[in-house]
Amino acid sequence: MTVSSLFPNISNRRVATNGIHLNIAEQIPASANGQLIVLLHGFPESWYSWRHQFAPLAAAGYHVVAPDMRGYGGTTAPKNMVEYNIATLSGDAIGLVKHLGYETSVLVGHDWGAWLVWQLSALHPNVFTAVCAMSVPYDNRH
Repeated sequence: MTVSSLFPNISNRRVATNGIHLNIAEQIPASANGQLIVLLHGFPESWYSWRHQFAPLAAAGYHVVAPDMRGYGGTTAPKNMVEYNIATLSGDAIGLVKHLGYETSVLVGHDWGAWLVWQLSALHPNVFTAVCAMSVPYDNRH
């Protein structure tokens, strides 16, 4: 686990899930019962694009987690393009939620992350119970 001197309440660690290692940044709220909120970054970004949202969300009681998504930053980058499909990306997100000990999560996504948020909420409404998608509108064409 690492901590940045610029953001001392945000810690980083790697989590094994869905056959890869996700690099995650997280801030745990003062109250131990905080609901999980997962922040998904855009292209080509990393968890760091969310750094200014951690403190306010944790102050509101959320356990805040922002992974470097598959292929980005400190997360495993499989060479085979097949390993970046929606089913695999869903497995990464669900695996992260479960690894952290939660059954459900709120999702927030920007750009590429927003597209994924829309997909995750449609495919797994029992896990992802609320969403916020920024910069990419919903498109239900399949």
